[in-house]
Amino acid sequence: MTWEIVIGLEIHAQLATKSKIFSGAATVYGAEPNTQACVVDLGMPGVLPVINSEAVRMAAKFGLAIGSEVAQRSVFARKNYFYPDLPKGYQISQFELPVVKQGKLQIEVDGEEKTIGITRAHLEEDAGKSVHGDVHGFSGIDLNRAGTPLLEIVSEPDMRSPKEAIAYMKKIHSLVRYLEICDGNMQEGSFRCDANISIRPKGQQELGTRTELKNLNSFRFVERALNLEIERQIDMLESGKVVVQETRLYDSDKNETRPMRSKEEANDYRYFHDPDLLPLVIEQEFLAQLATTLPELPDAKTQRFINQYNLSAYDAYSLTNSREMADYFENIVAQSNSEAKLCANWVVGDLSAFLNKNNLDISASKVSAEQLAGMLQRITDKTISGKIAKKVFAAMWDGEGDADAIIAKQGLKQVTDNGAIEKIVDDIINNNPKQLEEYRNGKEKVFGFFVGQVMKASKGKANPSQVNELLKQKLARQP
Repeated sequence: MTWEIVIGLEIHAQLATKSKIFSGAATVYGAEPNTQACVVDLGMPGVLPVINSEAVRMAAKFGLAIGSEVAQRSVFARKNYFYPDLPKGYQISQFELPVVKQGKLQIEVDGEEKTIGITRAHLEEDAGKSVHGDVHGFSGIDLNRAGTPLLEIVSEPDMRSPKEAIAYMKKIHSLVRYLEICDGNMQEGSFRCDANISIRPKGQQELGTRTELKNLNSFRFVERALNLEIERQIDMLESGKVVVQETRLYDSDKNETRPMRSKEEANDYRYFHDPDLLPLVIEQEFLAQLATTLPELPDAKTQRFINQYNLSAYDAYSLTNSREMADYFENIVAQSNSEAKLCANWVVGDLSAFLNKNNLDISASKVSAEQLAGMLQRITDKTISGKIAKKVFAAMWDGEGDADAIIAKQGLKQVTDNGAIEKIVDDIINNNPKQLEEYRNGKEKVFGFFVGQVMKASKGKANPSQVNELLKQKLARQP
């Protein structure tokens, strides 16, 4: 039997407002437990929710960015369920009439483009958090997150592999950060997703029974959890068992999924319009003005980088994956007068490697755009070679100063005097008659040996292009 995988994602993006969606309580991460939950968040008698207009603006901004319909009239509902971290006994969300509906997003996987439909994006409040084992062996409740504004982005079941799901999730992650409506910090829970997975025989139109994986907060965990659940469902179907509709939890320590509860349907939540909140009305004039504030979005920026800087699609995508990375690159190009390709190579290559190794975002880079631009200028004007530049970059990362200071202090200036290089080349050729004979007998790989010996003798300071040219001339001469 050949099976087809069907995946849909529900992404929860915490909106970057300073206060909560229905109250004036703060949303700062890391505060002492239960210090940022006011009487509105707790649903105390006699208090009423008031919509945060900034949360509405951010939701509408997202809708415009994905070409969705931003509803002129949307409605908040009460989603009723009982859980310790939900003090009101219900969550204020949107159900039948969401603020954003019917959009789409282009992804690329293994060189192939695909359109993923977005069913809806709706506003809702977050719940609190259960804390286990931290309070003298008891479980506790931290309600700081209660009432934090979320935009839940619900895709169509259009993804057919974990790779496609990760590509879609990363695209949404990049977009909300470009729009500056979510910081995208997955470790702090600002960006997380639930994944719906089902399996069906290849060619069948009817969807299989789905399970839902809850609260996945890293791209790596999403991929692992999806692969595990896909394997589990296929094993069950091929052994004659039935997949049960349920909500499952991914345990990253044990690398397994396990049941949490049976999967609820909409009617289990007894949705009804929230009587304390009027319908949300968004005027066309507001949307028209908001559209003028949209930044250059990732896809448009990627295409511009390809056209303007003559970069490959891979380099352009890597550089525009985050707005900060794209700005960093363009600052280097403007300040260094170096070729865009050289700048791209260093940002995508060495800089990104150092950032990944130190688990840092580009905004926290220990080498500023100005510093890297200065170093690249020294490669361009042949003060240093690309190999020496790696040493200079490492020193800049360690805080030893800018490129010029490091080059002067460590005596790294490239040797470009043709006479000095020629003397080294002659010495190396004269001292290696065996390799010389091999080269002249057609063993061209020996050329690399001579280059290495010259660079070693010059302590890496000889200009590589001059070394190569001189060696070609001298090695070609017959005695």
